Amino acid sequence: MTEQNSTAPTSPLVRLAQVIAKPPRFRGDTAALDKGEQAALARLDPDGLRPHQIGALARALVLAGISPDDWSPETWQRWALIAHGIALAGHDGTARLGTQLAAHGDSKRAVSESRVTRFLTSRGDAFRQQVPRLLRLMASRGLAPNWLEFGGLILATDREEAHAETLRLRIAGSYYAAAHR
Repeated sequence: MTEQNSTAPTSPLVRLAQVIAKPPRFRGDTAALDKGEQAALARLDPDGLRPHQIGALARALVLAGISPDDWSPETWQRWALIAHGIALAGHDGTARLGTQLAAHGDSKRAVSESRVTRFLTSRGDAFRQQVPRLLRLMASRGLAPNWLEFGGLILATDREEAHAETLRLRIAGSYYAAAHR
């Protein structure tokens, strides 16, 4: 897991990625998630959160300095989707998400243009269904996404559409630039 700029203030998304990736130093380490909590996040279903998953998610959020005290169910689902994705695929802040989606080597794309298009044009329930599919595909190819962009898009989609559209265009631009190099 890497970060873009170590001198910049750390984003809540990056802090969450660091918490999820941090292994416990010893049994009972209260500053890290235990294996059960990490597994709960990896198996998490954002649309049907179970009590032990909410517990693991809340603990990860608190360790990352994110306060979920007065969140709506929709906000819990968005952060659950982000935590689930980080637990599945990790975080790499050294490259843009679009570049990560395009780069695979041997002139093959990591993610097909049609899948990227479906991901970037979906909204609502369709978007929430596309995210885990894309994450599993990236994880199967050994690619950790940039959660500053990915998480930002999850948090903004269907809420702050102007910002979400800016992020979509940025992802698409870097995908096509990398794919046509």
